Amino acid sequence: MTLPLFIDSIEAAVDHVLDTVSGDIVLGIPLAIGKPNPFVNALYRRIKANPARRLRIVTALSLEKPVGKSELEQHFLGPLVERVFEDYPDLLYVKDLRAGALPPNVEVREFFMKTGDYLGNPAAQQNYISTNYTFVARDMAVQGMNVIAQAVAARGEGEAMRLSLSSNPEVTFEVVEKLRAAGQPLLTVGVVNRKMPFMPNGAEVGPAFFDLVITDPAGTHAVFAPPNNKVSLADYAIGLHAASLVADGGTLQIGIGSLGDAIAQALIVRDRQGDAFRAILESLCPDGTAGRELGRFDQGLYGCSEMFVNGFLKLIEAGIIRREVFADVLLQQLVNDGEIDEVVTPATLSVLLRHGRIRSPLVPDDLRWLQHWGILRPEVTLEEGQLAIDGKRLRNDMVDPENLARIGETMLGGRLAHGIFMTGGFFLGPRDFYERLRTMPPQELAKIDMTRIDFINQLYSEDGTQGALKRVQRRKARFMNTTMIVTLLGAACSDALETGQVVSGVGGQYNFVAMAHALPDARLLMMLRATHDNKDGLTSSIVWNYGHVTIPRHLRDIVVTEYGVADLRGQSDGEVIKRLIAIADSRFQDELVRQAKAHGKLEAGYELPERYRHNLPQALEDKLEPWVQAGLLPDFPFGTDLTDDELKIVRALKKLKHASQHPAEMVTLILKSLWEGKEAPLPYLERLGLADAHSFKDLFVRRLFANNL
Repeated sequence: MTLPLFIDSIEAAVDHVLDTVSGDIVLGIPLAIGKPNPFVNALYRRIKANPARRLRIVTALSLEKPVGKSELEQHFLGPLVERVFEDYPDLLYVKDLRAGALPPNVEVREFFMKTGDYLGNPAAQQNYISTNYTFVARDMAVQGMNVIAQAVAARGEGEAMRLSLSSNPEVTFEVVEKLRAAGQPLLTVGVVNRKMPFMPNGAEVGPAFFDLVITDPAGTHAVFAPPNNKVSLADYAIGLHAASLVADGGTLQIGIGSLGDAIAQALIVRDRQGDAFRAILESLCPDGTAGRELGRFDQGLYGCSEMFVNGFLKLIEAGIIRREVFADVLLQQLVNDGEIDEVVTPATLSVLLRHGRIRSPLVPDDLRWLQHWGILRPEVTLEEGQLAIDGKRLRNDMVDPENLARIGETMLGGRLAHGIFMTGGFFLGPRDFYERLRTMPPQELAKIDMTRIDFINQLYSEDGTQGALKRVQRRKARFMNTTMIVTLLGAACSDALETGQVVSGVGGQYNFVAMAHALPDARLLMMLRATHDNKDGLTSSIVWNYGHVTIPRHLRDIVVTEYGVADLRGQSDGEVIKRLIAIADSRFQDELVRQAKAHGKLEAGYELPERYRHNLPQALEDKLEPWVQAGLLPDFPFGTDLTDDELKIVRALKKLKHASQHPAEMVTLILKSLWEGKEAPLPYLERLGLADAHSFKDLFVRRLFANNL
């Protein structure tokens, strides 16, 4: 095994890269928090200052500490960012890209962007790479990548050092394999960040995986930790509907943000407060709850998601994500079928013998297999044709009941080993999420497998060996994805506007859609809020047609809004339209009916049933507010990094921002502020830089802010 070059200086490591790679550098770095920011910044500074060299960065989701757009937001965010993000170093290329100031010898190509952050940014829009997550490694290779760098967690020192790709094993392994198999030169760089959680299993590697390992303490910094968002009533309604479609003993995929938190909290309410959950669902479902899943999770769920988020961690802590899967097709199938369970008994051996997995007498391969899966204790050996442990010997006979009973008394393990209940490709979460991973007991952490995206996001594999395993592991899967717009014919737009401007990216959405249709008992839940409100006013998220789609209509399945569930699988176009209009906001239903009729897709005499005509925010609030008051649907179910005072300021600033985009609302607010003449608490004014306001503008803003508290 060839050890890598260890360098304890980031600047010296940049020297080495520039000396080793002649010509242009094409740098691949992971999405989100796996980027080695200090190293990337040092390399970027060098090349920016040397027009003779060129740099292309290929990556996704380049994160940046929040920066307020207005003076009020900037004043407010300063102390919060300092407290929450600590010493996280922003990426210099992000700063320049946002400002339109990238030097001509540097190019940034991303395949997924932070939602909405680069709308109207020509460089970002023109260099966006549209690709499915499972094709990222292939498409990074197409870019001519010759350096790949990643932040890694570390344990030990020197020859005993072990490294973990931590948050981002999802693409790196495949990129390295593909480039080296193709004979393309590739310099692999690992930058140790001691604050990255050390993840075992598929994320763990030896130092020899890298050509260069950077141990400079400057590589260690706080992990980017976005605070939890407030969960709205609309989010909760969607989450409650979604939770009622999850089958016990099944598989779960969810995403980040308030909607992911809403789903996780709804699942916890379902498991712990069953009567309340049923009562909430009954109030939300105009057609009743027949066909919904309302019971506890007696078997538990298996989490399998490209993104391991805080909601999953809370479900693990709640004992809901606990269904273990095993990397053996027959063993997993026997567990699925109930022929064996996680507790090992002599009957386990009999079942395995009946299915031909082991022989009687056992041969060495059988013994190793049984010990790996925890069925026989590791101390058991084969000696002169007999089974031996602690100086005692038994006949190597798996058929005789009496001998099996004796084997059970001394040689069996307690439970099946090497089970996994959470499989993820990358993770991102608030500060307490990372701290929990850093301090989690090893036996619990071993149940979480951060691994390759080509394993998670698709059923097939290039060698054809994993499809059967994934199918038996991912039983009763529920793939939950968010989208921006759904057309009345069932197509979904999730990544870009009809102008072509990219909002975020396709990511793995298509992959999960494809799996939902390929697995016999899986379903896709496409979730969206029924309306969106911006400077153009309130509009429906369910529309007749849209100029861009991410998921075509022939892959429609289940659509969920805060007003209900539309099961579209196998339905005719006319029925699809009716079901979608039934879960649309009632302020837009008549127009949707008119458009569908005008295009000949809905019968002329169709009338929307009365029970669907009350899909309004106030009606939703009336149904859910009692449960908010009961503490089941809190604003921040998994806590927040913001203080109570900061939350009050945030609410006021959001109201003020919303009013600024709606003239009529702003006029009302102005009149109210002039009439009531309220004043905000002095600490709030000091936080926003308004305590010493003298100009008319500042005094006016101060009054408006006070009246929004």
